[in-house]
Amino acid sequence: MSGISFFSSSFGSVENLYAAAFIAGVWAVTVLSPGPNLLATLHATAQGGARAGVTTAAGIGFGTAIWAGLSLAGLAVLFETFTWAYTLVKLVGAAYLIVVGLKLLFQRRTAAAPSQLTAPKGGGLRRAFVFGLATDLANPKAAAFFVSLFAVSIPAGSPLVFQFAVCLLVVAIAVAWYALAALIFARPRVAAAYGRARRWVERITGALFVGAGLRLATERS
Repeated sequence: MSGISFFSSSFGSVENLYAAAFIAGVWAVTVLSPGPNLLATLHATAQGGARAGVTTAAGIGFGTAIWAGLSLAGLAVLFETFTWAYTLVKLVGAAYLIVVGLKLLFQRRTAAAPSQLTAPKGGGLRRAFVFGLATDLANPKAAAFFVSLFAVSIPAGSPLVFQFAVCLLVVAIAVAWYALAALIFARPRVAAAYGRARRWVERITGALFVGAGLRLATERS
């Protein structure tokens, strides 16, 4: 009951409800678009099974909460004032994506049996969470996206509890989608197909990570 009363008080006004619905719709479309976060989730699932994939999704959700929260706190003003800070964060993020991609491109692995793809390795869940978190934080453009989305959506003078609820909403959407993707990818038939084409799938995934990193590094602010 406390949870229901929290959300009813947060989205109580019609204006707030419309704003929340608009943010949820735009964010859902954005999350559904393939990108590094989805690649990270599927890769973690392939390595450690559904639990690792869902844990990676949780890490992505935590990163989303950080970017959304910082955006509401005025991160855009900081980046506009100190442009070198944004450039630094962007280059570090790009370097991370490129390094991950290169590792996938050039690593040597023996073929794994499909059954091995569903068992998390020791300590794998913690690594999966950090992997998801780092991949999400590697893209500072998420902050700019949230700033622009919130600026045109959140009514002026909205209470802090509404802004907090909006953050929870975007995190829930992200975690739900990536966790669902992990559960689908972990299905026996999909895992078996991945096992047969693992070498090429990892190379393609690595190339996509490198491409995402290069695009981030060369994009203008």
